[in-house]
Amino acid sequence: MVRSLKKWLIGTPLETAVLHEQRLSKKAALPILASDNLSSAAYATEEIVVGLLAGASVGMALPLYYAIPIGLAIGLLTGVVAISYGQTLHAYPTGGGAYTVAKENLGITPALVAGSSLLVDYVLTVAVSVAAGIAAITSAIPALYSHRVLLSLLTIFVILLMNLRGVRESAAVFSGPVYLFIGCAFLLILAGLARYFFSGVAVIHPVAAATPAPPWNPTMVFLLLHAFASGCAALTGIEAVANGVTIFKPPVSRNASTVLYILATLLTAMFLGITVLSYFYGIQPREGETMLSQLGRAVFGAGPVYYTLQVATMAILVLAANTSFADFPRLASVMAKDRFLPRQLSNFGDRLVFSNGMIVLAALAGLLVVLFQADVHLLIPLYMVGVFVAFTLSQAGMVVHWLRTAEKRLRRLRIGVNAFGAATTFVVLVVVAFVKFLEGAWVIAVAIPLLVWICLQMRRHYFEVGLEFSLTDYEKPRDLLHTAIVPVAGMNRMVLAAVEYARSISKDVIAVTINVDQADPEKLEQQWEEWAPDVPLVVLDSPYRSIHRPLLQFIQEVERWRDDDVVTVVVPEFVAKRWWHQFLHNQTSLLLKAALLFQPRIVVVSVRQHLRR
Repeated sequence: MVRSLKKWLIGTPLETAVLHEQRLSKKAALPILASDNLSSAAYATEEIVVGLLAGASVGMALPLYYAIPIGLAIGLLTGVVAISYGQTLHAYPTGGGAYTVAKENLGITPALVAGSSLLVDYVLTVAVSVAAGIAAITSAIPALYSHRVLLSLLTIFVILLMNLRGVRESAAVFSGPVYLFIGCAFLLILAGLARYFFSGVAVIHPVAAATPAPPWNPTMVFLLLHAFASGCAALTGIEAVANGVTIFKPPVSRNASTVLYILATLLTAMFLGITVLSYFYGIQPREGETMLSQLGRAVFGAGPVYYTLQVATMAILVLAANTSFADFPRLASVMAKDRFLPRQLSNFGDRLVFSNGMIVLAALAGLLVVLFQADVHLLIPLYMVGVFVAFTLSQAGMVVHWLRTAEKRLRRLRIGVNAFGAATTFVVLVVVAFVKFLEGAWVIAVAIPLLVWICLQMRRHYFEVGLEFSLTDYEKPRDLLHTAIVPVAGMNRMVLAAVEYARSISKDVIAVTINVDQADPEKLEQQWEEWAPDVPLVVLDSPYRSIHRPLLQFIQEVERWRDDDVVTVVVPEFVAKRWWHQFLHNQTSLLLKAALLFQPRIVVVSVRQHLRR
């Protein structure tokens, strides 16, 4: 039943030989890798305005027209990062994520910082994107607002299922909503500009738009930096193309760089257009409705086009999480192959995707949604520190790469591009960390070093396991001597099968039973004398009715006093025909095996009898 349900949900398994058929064209890859970055156009402007109005409580709210130069600065920064990553794509055509670049050029620790930063960022991307998508729907349907956490969790589950079905299937499903959002966003911008300039529409909040600028002072500078740092959410996801380059059809580098530049152009145009329109129409943040929703109402009215915009916005925000489902498992698999993460994360699932990584990502993102109650403004401050750490380390690594490999005539240009990118993103990182620290960025400042330490401990564990298993200076083993112990509760076919197996592997077999109710064990002893007279039966009294404690003590005493190499515990157990029958019986054998798991020099063997009724 479980196998049939799994097949129905995620499809039939794919052969490894068809892996190359899972690669995507530029048109199909753009929605998968660009949705995260493009989705930020839906909320980055609002984050800037929230930053500008943050000082309202002390009479220091900044005029909304500051959003335009801040938006231009972020647009310029987007271009710098895109050009820098474009060089990375050509230098690392097999995958040029920050982890790979930093590992090859800067060393293990910077690589782990970059990798950990991206892993944290991908988890936050899912949480933020889904929460923002649900916020778009609750803006249009306020009655759903109180159910936003449940809706977010259900959305994460649906995205997980779609991605478990494979790259090509998820691309086919998700491409339409992404292109719909792009079309709706440009329609909003063009219609909004036309209505503003040619229809004489009045500004909705003229007071807010016309607020005079306060004199320059440290508080004003901090508010501007705060608004800029918040707006830098627009850059999150731009590194996804470099991390997911392996999903492109050949020529990989050219296709990936083309998608990257298209992505940067679309994002800049949409983000700046929405920012300018928000100023023209005097849109401000409002509880229960996003600024993009307000702008859509102002331009289109509460009609079909507005609701199409909201549905498209929800779709792109939700699908932004899909970018993380494409990149988190790939990065985790690379780090797992380097033994910095559990090895299970490096294995393909049935549909040639890294299923374990996807499940881990969904679980962590769901936990964040619950902890922060699907509140976008609470999640955003956690969101950007990690990605700018990765930006900076990736570009710094590329500078070192070009110093070692670039031709002399191109070296200065290539180094200059990546050095400028590294310097720019580092400055932004400092600004973001400074202004967002008390809002929650301190959590990331703790989480990333902690994750790096965990990765190093995993690598150390795998190294030590390798030493334990190494054949270097190892003598060929001799035949083992061991005592076999058979725990029994009575005499039946299952017990006799276990005794016969124990006889086949050892000449020294002991049966042991626990007398928990102080009854006379004479009946069992008589049966034992009849069916297994050559195997001694030890009866252990248990006045406190514990089965495992006296049995474990007996096994440990045998192991301590015998000169044999190991003690083998032969556990008789049965397997019920129907899955629910198993719950009708004691789980004594299961608990015993769990208790013996960490006991050295003790081997546990299960002799199972499968019931036919």
